[in-house]
Amino acid sequence: MKKIKTLKMNYEFKNVFNKGKYYIGKQIIIYDLKNKYDYNRLGIAISNKLCKAVKRNEIKRKIRAVYQELEKNTVKGHDLVFIWNKKEPIENLSYKIIYNDMKSLFFKIGIFK
Repeated sequence: MKKIKTLKMNYEFKNVFNKGKYYIGKQIIIYDLKNKYDYNRLGIAISNKLCKAVKRNEIKRKIRAVYQELEKNTVKGHDLVFIWNKKEPIENLSYKIIYNDMKSLFFKIGIFK
């Protein structure tokens, strides 16, 4: 399994939030900002107030799994931060909905080949 490049530092996340554009799907929100590298970097931000740690980690796992599946068909050179849409209840967490959300948002952003 190929390792995903990630955003790690707080200033990297703040940079994407402040300078990037955002796109809203049913279950996820994506912030997008072009970077100077020839690869995409992924960040996932799930609020502590949203749910307990076990559920937050499940959300992150599913987002990472969907991203890995779609990554081979994306244009490189973007920083992407994924956030769970707070309007959507966590009980509706579904791999299939996240997959369709992410794919449609990637088309909207223009990074899907």
